[in-house]
Amino acid sequence: MNVLLFGATGMVGQGALRECLLADDVSRVLAVGRTETGQSHPKLQELLHGDLFEYSSVEAQLTGFDACFFCIGVTSSGMDEAQYTRLTYELTLAAATTLARLNPHMTFVYVSGAGADSSEQGKTMWARVRGRTENALRRLPFKAVYILRLGIIQPLHGIRSKTGSYRVFYALSGFLLPLLRVLMPNVVLSTEIVGRAMLNLVRHGASKTVLEAADISPAGRSTTG
Repeated sequence: MNVLLFGATGMVGQGALRECLLADDVSRVLAVGRTETGQSHPKLQELLHGDLFEYSSVEAQLTGFDACFFCIGVTSSGMDEAQYTRLTYELTLAAATTLARLNPHMTFVYVSGAGADSSEQGKTMWARVRGRTENALRRLPFKAVYILRLGIIQPLHGIRSKTGSYRVFYALSGFLLPLLRVLMPNVVLSTEIVGRAMLNLVRHGASKTVLEAADISPAGRSTTG
């Protein structure tokens, strides 16, 4: 399969990239973003694109893909709803609507957050915006759309978050996360499990569109491919 990867320099994106490069059935990965991944691999190509709200100038490079893993996400801390909507809903839909037109046979996997509000009516701002984004993606004419609602993630294989507050969290709780993942494998995931789950959703599909941690964990245990 050929995979488009948005957000390859983030924690979840790094995990997805690693699993794509290890998978025998992945022929090509195109990482799209504002900064380089810093990695070199025969399967990996990079498209540096400064405006993630507009793709008309690079559409020719975005065709011929079987899957898109959209791992771009920002914390809502310090933002009002308009700002968070622009960087979450509008940014995601700008890419997704373009890709649905160019690759209607594509499987689109979106990294959301545990607690996202599908009703779009709840009191929590970030959850409403995430839910609105999820709902809009599910209406697009892709072959399939899957939503991953991630919570606690253990970074493996030297992967680190770019967000300062998250790095502090992982530094303080790093010794606990491996134990918690053993005790609660359907609650605490790893970057490896999430990356493998993304690939298996493309390979095999799933019985539901929105996957919580308890659904993602078994989906990521298989190493098929």
